[in-house]
Amino acid sequence: MNADAFSLSRRRLLQRAGAGFGSLGLAGLLAEEGLLADDLADPLAPKRAHFDGKAKSVIWLFINGGPSHVDTWDHKPELEKMDGKELEGFDKETGFFANAVGPLMKSPFEFTPRGECGKMVSSIFPKLGEHVDKMAFIHSGHTESNNHSPALFMMNCGQPRMGLPCAGSWVTYGLGSVSRNLPAFVVMSDPLDRGLPKGSAANWGAGFLPSVYQGTWLKPKGDPIDNLHRPAHMSDDQQRRQLALMDSLNADYAESRPGEADLEARIKSFELAYRMQSAAPEALDIDREPESIKRLYGVGEKRCDHFARQCLTARRLVERGVRFVQIYSGGMENQRSWDGHSDIEGNHRQFAGETDTPIAGLLADLEQRGLLKDTLVIWGGEFGRLPLSQKSKKPGRDHNPHCFTTWMAGGGVKGGVSYGESDEIGHHAAVDKAHVNDIHATLLHLLGFDHEKLTYVYNGRRFRLTDVGGKVIRPLLA
Repeated sequence: MNADAFSLSRRRLLQRAGAGFGSLGLAGLLAEEGLLADDLADPLAPKRAHFDGKAKSVIWLFINGGPSHVDTWDHKPELEKMDGKELEGFDKETGFFANAVGPLMKSPFEFTPRGECGKMVSSIFPKLGEHVDKMAFIHSGHTESNNHSPALFMMNCGQPRMGLPCAGSWVTYGLGSVSRNLPAFVVMSDPLDRGLPKGSAANWGAGFLPSVYQGTWLKPKGDPIDNLHRPAHMSDDQQRRQLALMDSLNADYAESRPGEADLEARIKSFELAYRMQSAAPEALDIDREPESIKRLYGVGEKRCDHFARQCLTARRLVERGVRFVQIYSGGMENQRSWDGHSDIEGNHRQFAGETDTPIAGLLADLEQRGLLKDTLVIWGGEFGRLPLSQKSKKPGRDHNPHCFTTWMAGGGVKGGVSYGESDEIGHHAAVDKAHVNDIHATLLHLLGFDHEKLTYVYNGRRFRLTDVGGKVIRPLLA
């Protein structure tokens, strides 16, 4: 080969060097904009948000089934006056059971002013009512579906269809995890005899994001995570040597397939599983807590023991660096959840009784430990319920996508305030309407993200949790 083939002309040298410097400059700009590809070696490494957010972690109390805003937090005196009257012009397709539409129905619960802010609160929340000065209420929420599954996907994923990343996955994708020995995103649900929420694991799935960002579901009974404990016949040294061999084989395999995020995530999941065998049992062992703390949450009380344990577990997890915890109150449907189609009084009294003490205990405990200031707590379901009665032996309420109430506490939220209003009977959001995308934009802002910039390119399109909408609800910000 001619030696000239290895030589560079002055023009060729400048061309190659210039292109290289340009690439360096491009990499710097991409890094500044947060668009540079993540280091696949550790996709859960802590990352910087767009700005310093007030919240560092999230506990989302998902009130599954659609809690009735007019029976919980949205007091409607006019509904009391109109009790028993027909609602003129009502579109029977708004709800789900068009042939069971009854007249307007006042709340079966008494409302009284609570806290320094004087918030009117239903009698089913005697202990939570003590904490209204920590809460910021959104009374004008609205969504796009009157059916549980798409409404659940909307509230979790920002669109009313499955296959998209949920809020917890977006948050862990954006922020990574503080803990190296526990999952970044944990989900807990009601006992299995009530079933999982409609849509099941798709509600906490990562969609098209790398699978490392999906939620880890803790089983309600038995070992919360499969293979949480090392096999009895295996010593720690044997397991370490086994994992070392597996790491070596996986590394060789991954080297021949560079850039495959799913493969890298799977390899990391094996490593995390090993670390969890030492860290998770301790984190999930609430028996280590003093009796006074367990009583605060209601642990040991028959009515609320299960949810109390989950709320206490959530505090222990965020205390140890878990980024996002979601707890579902209510199972599959109807009387197994807050889906009070029949006997709204019995239904909501039961589920409020299961959650009132545990959630009040969670807020008090987070505050006394100094964790509430950077832990965002969210309470809410997938939609509200109609101010009308649904005909049954004991009257209930049908679904209402036009209006619902959500509250937030901690994590940079202004306490003792309310945003937006429903109409005089609680049928529609009427003042300062808040779409689900607005709630998500506010959640991300509190964590330090511009919701329009937290994106992921998939199939040639740039996706985000808020899709093409969303605005931050700034009056809620402290």
